[in-house]
Amino acid sequence: MNRLISIELQKIWKNKASRILTITYFVLLSFIALIASIKFDLGVFKFHLAEMGIFNFPFIWHFNTYIAALLKFFLAIVIVSMMANEYSYGTLKQNLIDGLSKKEFILSKFLTVVLFALCSTIFVFIMSLLLGFSFSSYNEFDVIFMDLDYLLAFFVKLTGFFAFCLFLGILVKRSAFALGFLLVWSILEGIIKGILTFRIFPQSNTGDYIMQFFPLEAMSNLIIEPFSRLSIIRSIGNQMGVESTKDYGVHYFSILIVLIWTFLFVYFSYKLLKNRDL
Repeated sequence: MNRLISIELQKIWKNKASRILTITYFVLLSFIALIASIKFDLGVFKFHLAEMGIFNFPFIWHFNTYIAALLKFFLAIVIVSMMANEYSYGTLKQNLIDGLSKKEFILSKFLTVVLFALCSTIFVFIMSLLLGFSFSSYNEFDVIFMDLDYLLAFFVKLTGFFAFCLFLGILVKRSAFALGFLLVWSILEGIIKGILTFRIFPQSNTGDYIMQFFPLEAMSNLIIEPFSRLSIIRSIGNQMGVESTKDYGVHYFSILIVLIWTFLFVYFSYKLLKNRDL
């Protein structure tokens, strides 16, 4: 297993574009800390994000995982390119000639996907602890480690999304087309969601129930947007007569759906590779 991961990491690190994108991704993750420095002071109106409670425990776990998940497209490019380069440079065929089986090849790619997701999760965990201890108004032990299931949801979300990118990279073979396919798929899911929600089932939640089984929607459901949870946003909503009824929790049924999709993406990646004439 270590040998397989080592092979993939060497390929990524020796590719200049992949190396830059990977470093950029983790640098941008650390920039979440800069949100604390955002201040506006316009006379009576004063706006300081850190004082709005975004770095309070346990809310910080929700906020940071949601923001960090938005940056996953940087690593998506790396993963899609990683697969496309195998075809472009002929390293896939060479690896198979050197004795690596197709199952081991797919396993090495998936292990790399899991490693990226795990490193991202650990990075966000450490950064959130540092920011929380610096800005949180609540530092009780039980409060600090409340809602850690957002980190689990973050890990599963990244793993599922990267596995989807891996599948597209094998399916399409070209990184630009694979990313284009990803964009088209997300648009397609949006259109289907709109039709189900507003045209076919406008008076019920049936549309949302059906959509939760679509891959990107399932991943999106793992971590709901956190902004409407902020007290200042809720108070503004209450003054306008709008009450939020969102369920912000992490649901294990949603995690199960994404895990099933992750398995299917890896399985079909293997089947594609196994049946393809290289």
